[in-house]
Amino acid sequence: MSSLFELEQKVLLYNPSADIAFLRGAYNFAENAHRGQKRISGEEYIVHPLAIAVILAELQLDVPTVAAGLLHDVVEDTGITLEDIENDFGPEIATMVDGVTKLGKLQFQTKEERQAENLRKMFLAMAKDIRVILIKLADRLHNLRTLQFQSERKQKEVAKETLHFFAPMAHRLGIYRIKWELEDLSFRYLEPEQYQRMKVQIAKSRAKREEYIQEVIKELAAKLSAVNIKAEIQGRPKNLYSIYQKMVDQQKELKDIFDVQAVRVLVSSVKDCYGSLGIAHTLWKPIPGRFKDYIAMPKSNMYQSLHTTVIGPNGEPVEIQIRTWDMHKVAEYGIAAHWKYKEDAKEEKDFDKKLAWLRQMLDAQHETRDAREFMENLKVDLFSQSVFVFTPKGDVMELPAGAVPLDFAYRIHTDVGHRTVGAKINGRIVPLDYRLKNGNIVEIITSKVSGGPSRDWLNIVKTPQAKNRIRSWFKKERREENINRGRDALEREARKQGLELELVRGERLQEYAKKLVQASVDELYAAIGDGQIIPSQIVTKLRDEHRAEKERRPLAEEMMKKAEAKAAEWGKPTQGIRVKGVDNLLIRLAHCCNPVPGDPIVGYITRGRGVSIHRDDCINIQPIQNDEPERIVEVGWDKEFQSPFQVKLEITGLDRAGFLNDVLNVLLDLKINASRVNARSRKDQMATVELSLQVRNTEQLEYLMNKMKRVKDNYGVRRVSPG
Repeated sequence: MSSLFELEQKVLLYNPSADIAFLRGAYNFAENAHRGQKRISGEEYIVHPLAIAVILAELQLDVPTVAAGLLHDVVEDTGITLEDIENDFGPEIATMVDGVTKLGKLQFQTKEERQAENLRKMFLAMAKDIRVILIKLADRLHNLRTLQFQSERKQKEVAKETLHFFAPMAHRLGIYRIKWELEDLSFRYLEPEQYQRMKVQIAKSRAKREEYIQEVIKELAAKLSAVNIKAEIQGRPKNLYSIYQKMVDQQKELKDIFDVQAVRVLVSSVKDCYGSLGIAHTLWKPIPGRFKDYIAMPKSNMYQSLHTTVIGPNGEPVEIQIRTWDMHKVAEYGIAAHWKYKEDAKEEKDFDKKLAWLRQMLDAQHETRDAREFMENLKVDLFSQSVFVFTPKGDVMELPAGAVPLDFAYRIHTDVGHRTVGAKINGRIVPLDYRLKNGNIVEIITSKVSGGPSRDWLNIVKTPQAKNRIRSWFKKERREENINRGRDALEREARKQGLELELVRGERLQEYAKKLVQASVDELYAAIGDGQIIPSQIVTKLRDEHRAEKERRPLAEEMMKKAEAKAAEWGKPTQGIRVKGVDNLLIRLAHCCNPVPGDPIVGYITRGRGVSIHRDDCINIQPIQNDEPERIVEVGWDKEFQSPFQVKLEITGLDRAGFLNDVLNVLLDLKINASRVNARSRKDQMATVELSLQVRNTEQLEYLMNKMKRVKDNYGVRRVSPG
């Protein structure tokens, strides 16, 4: 657990003149605002913003960013307002806090829409200040580090979102140290068995692999020293998720992936980078097609390095990465390594150039109103592999793989895209749907008169930017026509479905337009006329809402009466159980499923032994529900009853010394009694521990299971029926 002192020391290490008093003020403000709040883990809430601030300090960011990390949750989770933040800490920090604050108070139709709007708001804040995403990445990283306290459903949901958006964003910003950890933690929760299996397999072969890498390092170091190139050479293990991805993509086993670990060479100058490459290629034979020069042609996230794969000693392949120390810092910290106070105009211009991809992405997303389309466009921007092409003047342009000359044209300028009539690749005319390749020199042929795009182009272009520019042209050119066409189509559909025209006009339609994220009824009409929205969907929805509204009141009254009658029908509690309509029955909890207060339950009328209580998913009760439904009675837990109940858990983990002891220590800490313990080893280096326990209710059981999940080398905890 981090402390304020640790945070201060980390900041002073890279910024000795930092305003530590200001940082302490931000910490005290956050600590007071969150006082009394707890995380799911049971820790004080301030632990979370403090951990985020430490991550930001490890990225060596300025004091305002670290302070914003401490304050990032106070607006969302306390009574503090943005105005309070601005008054106490200034507009710079208030803007950053606002950028990472979720849209918790707004209502959205779908979960996808909420996610899209949260991401959209965050990206707009990024356009004003890139530090917003750095805080958000630190926030997501700490949430993943403590994800074991969440439910399994929540774990998978967070991990999936991280792999879809936040890890790719860390990649685009070049912050690889965060990207790798985000990926591996997400992998752990999405594919726990694959994760643990790979972890064990890699650990088994580590000694042999490290011995081989040391041999490569020794040989290479001797040769570099002989030609007076000063270098630090180190082994670099690849993160688990990237290895797993390669295995899936290439359909290979782990033993067939030869770059599980690479050799990294760090030198003082670009000249020494190429000199080191020459030495490596004289020592060992390079593998064709495996050389990449990211120094001459850096990635869009500013990454620079030379990559080559050679047949090393003993005929085994090994990847070698060569870069300067400055390049290495950028490779680790990405955009964070370039953060400046922007006092120098030239530095500001250079900095903005490095964020050109973000400006283009935001520009392309600006007019995308549909949540699903926004998310799909975002995936194209973040996930797609890149292709690097040249303008006739020799400037490099990066586009998504699969891009065509029209994408190139719209990237240059909207007007160039609209007036495109043809394209040349390396001096030869090609069709507009030609897929660009690395190294192509692209020349766009335009009409001298003002023209316009073809609707067919929407099926050709790859980039969201080009698609939005084409759609915008058609919307603007035919707006009035589309409004009239849309209005007529909607009213025609209403008549067809027998809906009163008043329901597709005026205030009701205005409300529905807002639900579809349309600025006005006219915008909705235009979207219908343009074919973006189908009128039958709107009319059907309005018709269903109208019917439901008419039925809602009498139905609500009827449900209220039923609820009151139902409450009066329940009998008095016996052993913590109430039976509907009956008192003083013999009650017995079934040993086949051991229900616990909080579990959904059903009752079975036995012959001479009263009512047997089962969990509703018990395999023994399900056939009876079908064959003898008359013997099933409705039962429920008495909320005021407190008594221990029997439950059985199965914990699976790595078969190591001390695993059982660690499991039993959890029970000792929680003062929970185990009536039976059974531990056994399996052939696959796994161990299984079965526990029979006494718990009060499902809440205590869930808390215990979450604690068990934190045991080192634990792979899974589940509740089982006694066998």
